Amino acid sequence: MFTTVLMIEKPLVPTDVELVTSLHGDEPISFVVLMQPQGDQDRLLRALDDVALGELDEAVREGQEPEGHAALQPAERALQHSLEALRAAGGQAVGQITEKHPVDTLRSVVEETGADEVIVLTRPHLVEEFFHRDWTSRARHKVGVPVLKLYAHTE
Repeated sequence: MFTTVLMIEKPLVPTDVELVTSLHGDEPISFVVLMQPQGDQDRLLRALDDVALGELDEAVREGQEPEGHAALQPAERALQHSLEALRAAGGQAVGQITEKHPVDTLRSVVEETGADEVIVLTRPHLVEEFFHRDWTSRARHKVGVPVLKLYAHTE
């Protein structure tokens, strides 16, 4: 069985589920999903990304999202939704919320599970990507397995 660690920051939509479950053809696949809740630590970067992408409405809404402990409940719902969608598509799936140090958690999970690959499925983060501070860039130096970056779809 092929094991993929999937890092996400929002619930998977059907297009994303189809994409990640079809990457390896008919080979059975197991997912370990790591969900990063929204937080105020990256609020400025998210707003800059939204402005750079021309999504001004999103930039204005940045201050309206739950943060800290309040962000855990929506993150937990998003994780459960994503796990159910992956299972419905025929994959095995477990997951957890990663509150702090997502790349360190990723490295630990890859080691513990013997994962074959990592897929980072996020919206574009132009500022972090430019400076190679995004999850994908940092993970490639830490996990020891292939790391694939995909951009998440919206409904």
